[in-house]
Amino acid sequence: MEQLGKSSDTATGNEEISIRELILKVQDWLKYLWRKKFWIIGITLIGAAGGLFIALKAKPTYAAELTFVLEDNSSSPLGSYSGLASQLGIDLGGSGESSLFAGDNIMKFLKTRLIIEKALLSPVKYDGKEMTLVESYIAYNDLRTQWSKLSQPFNVTYPVHQDRKTFSLNQDSVLNFIQNKIVKSNLTVDKVDKKLSFISVKVESPVQLFSKYLAEAVVREALDFYSNTKIKRTKANVDRLQLQADSMKSLLDRKTYSTAAIQDLNVNPARQVANVGTELAMRDKMVLQTMYGEIVKNLELSKIAMAREMPVMQIIDTPILPLEKQQLGKLKGIIIGAFLGGFLTTLALLVARIYKEIMN
Repeated sequence: MEQLGKSSDTATGNEEISIRELILKVQDWLKYLWRKKFWIIGITLIGAAGGLFIALKAKPTYAAELTFVLEDNSSSPLGSYSGLASQLGIDLGGSGESSLFAGDNIMKFLKTRLIIEKALLSPVKYDGKEMTLVESYIAYNDLRTQWSKLSQPFNVTYPVHQDRKTFSLNQDSVLNFIQNKIVKSNLTVDKVDKKLSFISVKVESPVQLFSKYLAEAVVREALDFYSNTKIKRTKANVDRLQLQADSMKSLLDRKTYSTAAIQDLNVNPARQVANVGTELAMRDKMVLQTMYGEIVKNLELSKIAMAREMPVMQIIDTPILPLEKQQLGKLKGIIIGAFLGGFLTTLALLVARIYKEIMN
């Protein structure tokens, strides 16, 4: 019992010594920082001045936000019969197929290089002049002046409707650089609420029209690309059936006129042999009518299938001019600069002292 009591007293003493040492250590650090107060205050003031300078020099930005919801058309109304139909070799389509616009895929898809480049190369009007969006980006960032100062100056342009396959190496390089810059600094794609399917596409830039046009172009190009690839096979089938229907209709029209002409010639009822031609023409006409009816039915079914595969995008909010102006305020810049200056200086002084103590 006596040993147990001594052990308990020792543990309590060690704990008291540890707390006492910690308090003394904190007091020692505070005294050290107080001795360095002029450094901390000086760099804090420098940070505040830097924050004010940045706030005065920073260009205002304009945020264009487009919000939409995509209606899911991937589920088939014939889903309950798809299993039975597949056993019979009939494809009713749609069920279980992963969609490019399903879930979070659309947010990644909207920021792909393909879509951003298509959006940048889309034509828009500035002051009555038609140009590509990438030309507008080059102009407001004054990139051509920067290119002229390089050791090997160059200049590239992006005319409206130029074929992408004809781009030079410089055009490809600059376009790739700009689209990377936009994805990292200007474009934000996110869900408005994690529980909802509302998607927000936000573009921030120093030019109002550029922000608005790019946000709209990104969504438009993504929808066009998805629609064209999704319904490509179905559209080819519709076009083929439409061509067959047009050809069959032309044949049926000619057969109808020829049948009427033969009937007009058979005005003598005594000549029954002449009725054979009329009967053959009527038979051919009925066959053509049946074939034409089947083709038209298949054509309409294909059109329904194509319409079902088309994504339905409901635009909720579109960017409207004038856009909201966003700029770092003077007071906010001073506070942020002063905080960063003071915090980083304090941290640097503490790290330097700890390093000295360890080395000694």
